[in-house]
Amino acid sequence: MTVIVRDVRPENPADAEGFARVRRAAVPFMLATAESVRFDVARAHPDAHYRPLVAEEDGEIIGTAQMGIAYDSPEPGQGFANVYVHPERRGRGAGSLIVRTAEERLADLGARTVYSWVFDEPANRAFAEKRGYRPSRSAHFLRLDLAHGTLPALRPTPPDVELRTAAGFADDPRPLFELDAETVSDEPSDIASEFTDYEHWLNETWNHPLLNRELTTVAVVDGRPVAFTAARTDGGTRYATGMTGTARSYRGRGLAKLVKNDSLHRARAAGFREAFTGNDAENAPMLAVNKWFGYEIGATEVRHVRALG
Repeated sequence: MTVIVRDVRPENPADAEGFARVRRAAVPFMLATAESVRFDVARAHPDAHYRPLVAEEDGEIIGTAQMGIAYDSPEPGQGFANVYVHPERRGRGAGSLIVRTAEERLADLGARTVYSWVFDEPANRAFAEKRGYRPSRSAHFLRLDLAHGTLPALRPTPPDVELRTAAGFADDPRPLFELDAETVSDEPSDIASEFTDYEHWLNETWNHPLLNRELTTVAVVDGRPVAFTAARTDGGTRYATGMTGTARSYRGRGLAKLVKNDSLHRARAAGFREAFTGNDAENAPMLAVNKWFGYEIGATEVRHVRALG
């Protein structure tokens, strides 16, 4: 049996569904659909050179890679390659081949450094370290049982705060972009980014098929969005928080809890049964917020880095 690595053919329904199927099996804490796979390829910024790869064995997709260039980083030459193999298809050489292919392509694109998320498990860490990767930081996947868990009671909204949904900003989402840009710039990261391209944000984030604008809650003060939680859904019963953030001048007022609790309650009422989110391991304030909601750590990934060339 021979394993090959090739580009995803987004126009091919079997490729998009196969990619999403492997991602759901390998990373059950993240939402992935065939539609989102096609969208990510079609809407990626051209300077990112984003082109997902698949490892295929006898016509079956058994591994995936998301690779590209961090085009929005002020430091050039920063690449990324996140590789996942179907849990039932490991040990066939797919991981090694897809990592090598991704590294070669990134080097051809001028990348000098490659970052990769690796599950915090002995076999995965050994796999990365054998190939010259070293750990840099870690993050948790968290899961909340919406169907059977108990959410904190809804609290009164402060008199100067209004809760809206992202759908209410459809005519002019720029204020949400500005809030998103401010909060993302404060997120822990080992790759600095400059979040300034509104048109690309519209194309890649605002119009993403997984974004649920009705379940995305926004706190507004004096007509200005000051806190939000971005909800993603997969068309089934799974809900995920893509980002929760508060404007710097409004932090410490409990607004992150307020918007997230509102969105979670509405998601449960709409029939969603599981909620997922991600949390940097060093972000103690957000870890405390998620623990208050009842989220539990489901898995941990460690960001690894390797110099190319």
